[in-house]
Amino acid sequence: MTVALVLAALMAAAAVLLVAVPFLREPAPSEDTLPEPKDSGKRALALAEERDRALSALKELEFDHRTGTVSDEDYRAQVGTLRRDVAAALQALGRTSGEGQPARERN
Repeated sequence: MTVALVLAALMAAAAVLLVAVPFLREPAPSEDTLPEPKDSGKRALALAEERDRALSALKELEFDHRTGTVSDEDYRAQVGTLRRDVAAALQALGRTSGEGQPARERN
């Protein structure tokens, strides 16, 4: 019985070691770098960041309006501009990723 317990403990230790080794080693330098994106990739990334900033600003304005921090007049004065910025960013991003095709025709 003790031999079976020792064998089971050794097998469990071996299994843990086998699973843990890939996580404990340092990555090779060639695996640790990402390739530089192409110009089209850089443009798409910049447009995605612009979209995210515009959506974040719109979300923050709507939150501030709901909580009463921004008055109705200020909200009306700012929301149109922010929505146009979001729409422009989404359209520009759609043109770069979908080659100008509507979403229904891309599939």
